[in-house]
Amino acid sequence: MSTPANAVDVGYIATLARLALSEAEQARLQQNIEEVLGYVALLRDVDVTGVEPTAHAAPIFDVCRPDEVGATLPPEAVLANAPALIDESLIKVPAVLGDQAESA
Repeated sequence: MSTPANAVDVGYIATLARLALSEAEQARLQQNIEEVLGYVALLRDVDVTGVEPTAHAAPIFDVCRPDEVGATLPPEAVLANAPALIDESLIKVPAVLGDQAESA
């Protein structure tokens, strides 16, 4: 029995994925895959003339508010809360990369 060129061999895929499937499981999965591919084949016949391509089924709106310039803290207030300073204008923080940061 020959198989079509686009047929999916569930047994071969299971072997590649190192899955131990029984014959019954392979037969069930083979049928499921063939059904899915059948539905996909039906979509080829759908007339989509005039349908705008989209990545989502429903419109997506930006829910973030626009950036607005607002009041900021004066530098003296920010630096007053710093645990340690460098040159009285920069905040000293602990290294997060360990030895790699020191050698760079």
